Amino acid sequence: MPKVKNKFINLLPQDEFETSTLGRILKWSLSSFRVMVIITELLVMSAFLSRFWLDARNSDLNEDLDIGQSQILAYEDIELEFKNIQKKLSIAKSLYNEPLFTEIINDISTTLPLDIIFTSTTFNDKSFAIKATSFSESSIAQVIANLEAKNNLSEITLSQISTSQDDPNTIVFTVSGKISPK
Repeated sequence: MPKVKNKFINLLPQDEFETSTLGRILKWSLSSFRVMVIITELLVMSAFLSRFWLDARNSDLNEDLDIGQSQILAYEDIELEFKNIQKKLSIAKSLYNEPLFTEIINDISTTLPLDIIFTSTTFNDKSFAIKATSFSESSIAQVIANLEAKNNLSEITLSQISTSQDDPNTIVFTVSGKISPK
């Protein structure tokens, strides 16, 4: 019997296929697609890894924001107190710059009998009202007489008088009048 020839099949392209147009296109596409796949994988991996950095940054910023908000809330009471003090200072400054009111307050306080205690005072441009307590009616009469003797005060009236609900020996009264320019 005759000897059988072994035939080998070569699946790899021959040199002439690599030099053909189709071979060059196939070789270029396989090598460039490999680079594109690697670049795409690098982009996906960098996006995935940057997510962790961005999440950490976001949580840090949220913590900083919470700390800032708590600090602002902690200073809220101080700010309110500061604004109240500023308001009181502006009122005191306006009274200090208005010498007529300070002069009237000084005149009234120096002529008061010892048993008179001011509860409240109200002043505006042309009138005043003083609410006070006393232990005797003669002290109230003395206050009215002293106020009427002042040149810068007029139309002094005793507008309210009653006994205190807390202490029946104490008399609560209100004196009002007009402020006259000198």
